[in-house]
Amino acid sequence: MDREGKRQLVTSLNRTFSEAGVVVVTRNAGLDAAAIHELRSKLRAAGASFKVAKNRLAQRALDGTSYKALGGLFKGPTGFASSKDPVAAAKAAVEFAKKNDKLQILGGALGQTSLDVNGVKALAELPSRDELRARLIGVIQAPAQKLASVIQAPAGKLARVFGAQGAKPA
Repeated sequence: MDREGKRQLVTSLNRTFSEAGVVVVTRNAGLDAAAIHELRSKLRAAGASFKVAKNRLAQRALDGTSYKALGGLFKGPTGFASSKDPVAAAKAAVEFAKKNDKLQILGGALGQTSLDVNGVKALAELPSRDELRARLIGVIQAPAQKLASVIQAPAGKLARVFGAQGAKPA
């Protein structure tokens, strides 16, 4: 790769780091192409991405971002998962690592907060943004549904009483 290609790659990686809500650094020694393809597919389905880059270029791309502290994790065969959703990349990467022991979570960062392996795993256990939205909508809808059923109940009872009275033989 020539200098211009490297410069473009560093710029692209820097943009990825700048736009990310979370970054998870992984060691992917021993993963074959099919496993990396499966990992990328699972991350893409979760709204995240997985990239492998030369460590030196990834470290240069971290400059000027809030993820500068991750530079020390880029040693050996590494890759990183990132997403705008603060939970998606961590959740998908940890889930894949549970099924495939060749992928190791090294650490990560949530904004300027650095996370160790346990921190990434704890982050993965949190509900995603969409799950939180669904729960919030459920909480908001519950009182309205209860109110509708309470208002509807007396009319239903009255209709059943009239129906019973009408069904009695005269």
